[in-house]
Amino acid sequence: MITPNMHYAELKDSYLFAGIAQKTKAYLEKNPEKYLYRMGIGDVSLPLCDAVIKALHGAVDDQASGDSFHGYMPECGAPFLRETIAGYYAERGVTLAADEVFVSSGASDELGDILDLFDRSSSALVIEPAYPAYVDANVIAGRKIVHLASGKENGFLPEPSKDAKADLLYICSPNNPTGAVFDRRKLQAWVDFANENGSLILFDAAYEAFIEEDDLPHSIFELEGARTCAIEICSLSKTAGFTGTRLGYTVIPHDLCRNGMNLNAMWVRNRTTKTNGVSYIIQKGGAAVFTPEGQKQIHENIGIYKKNAKVLMEALDRLGIWYCGGKNAPYIWMKCPDGMGSWEFFDYLLNEIQVVGTPGEGFGACGEGYFRFSTFGKPEDTKEAARRLVELLGKKY
Repeated sequence: MITPNMHYAELKDSYLFAGIAQKTKAYLEKNPEKYLYRMGIGDVSLPLCDAVIKALHGAVDDQASGDSFHGYMPECGAPFLRETIAGYYAERGVTLAADEVFVSSGASDELGDILDLFDRSSSALVIEPAYPAYVDANVIAGRKIVHLASGKENGFLPEPSKDAKADLLYICSPNNPTGAVFDRRKLQAWVDFANENGSLILFDAAYEAFIEEDDLPHSIFELEGARTCAIEICSLSKTAGFTGTRLGYTVIPHDLCRNGMNLNAMWVRNRTTKTNGVSYIIQKGGAAVFTPEGQKQIHENIGIYKKNAKVLMEALDRLGIWYCGGKNAPYIWMKCPDGMGSWEFFDYLLNEIQVVGTPGEGFGACGEGYFRFSTFGKPEDTKEAARRLVELLGKKY
């Protein structure tokens, strides 16, 4: 009889966002006339920009002609897209070879797949609150997980310490769920810590395009020493609205070696074994994101989400509620009022004002008592949700 992976039994009963979906479904079944203001799951609400749409249409037309038809694509990514992404990094002063960039079907997929590079005996450190998939992927793999709590006292940006020692170090900046961003000094401390201890940083840069302050690093490779201790995983989902189109990229420097093994070469072997590459059509659409026209258009969309963040921040400021995030990230992390628990506050907002957010407890134990709002909703919905929030909580403050 085959033995299944018993580590699945160690997972929490319900994935965070599945739990939210179940609660909202049950509410709507009882209240079908109600409209929900959804600021929970971080899906985008704006369509793909014109530059991307034109590129996608052109790529479809290419597939209609024998002269321009493309079948299987290179497993690690089309050269035209790998070179384009390397050029994007160069504009920020980061020098990458095109073959250090790997095209993926999205950051979520890659965050799980990348663990193939490491033995199951490797321990993983997760700074919490954290994107739940970090923990779940390592539970499934049977790894020891070190939970490093962060909190309001350090702005949810903890510094490395003896309690933070592990083989794999997950760092997400700008952070999901807190919206906090590591500055150069704090991120450099983690790079130095990783190099000193032989650890490897898995740097989730999915929200780098939302950074607006010049002194905050967009990439870990802006830091000295990162090439010998870090892998960077990025996504076009929130940057350019590719949540339904699926495209991302991973950077693995040639310098990154452990126990005589080169991780870049290992990943080439992994991809050529386990994938047939991302479709030509999607990669052409992705390349358009990095054109001058594409950059202008995606930042116009990001600007709309930033206005949503401003609306929510102004509401919380009026209420005198502590929060972080919003300015350099698409998430706002607020303290629940009156000592309410995060799921208690979720139910309160859902039932009283039909606003849906994300309970902080779902991102780890130290997220209890906090709540996350996504700023990816429709502007009119965000304004109404903020108005309702002020009206409801204003009675308490």
